[in-house]
Amino acid sequence: MTDVLLCDYAHARAGDKGNTLSVAVFAYAPEHYNWLAQMLTSERVAQCLAHRRIGAVHRYELPNLGGLNFVVENALEGGVNASPGIDRHGKSLSYVLLDLRLPAPS
Repeated sequence: MTDVLLCDYAHARAGDKGNTLSVAVFAYAPEHYNWLAQMLTSERVAQCLAHRRIGAVHRYELPNLGGLNFVVENALEGGVNASPGIDRHGKSLSYVLLDLRLPAPS
């Protein structure tokens, strides 16, 4: 089976609340939502963002919108007011997820 980039099948938007990151991932096409829900697990997101030394990852399914929302604890180096990083809001982390290689949908 061939791997594909998530960005070819979905788009994402990230936001922050303190030290917590929220990333919503939406399938471009409704027929890819089930594949997205099967492939993009909390565990896979945690592995993808492990370099940030994150906390727990919680996944919320939004089937009527064709998306998944991930809430990632301790992902923003203390949050906007505490982080010395360039991307204190975590906006670029949505692109890190979209660069994931996943098994192609059938």
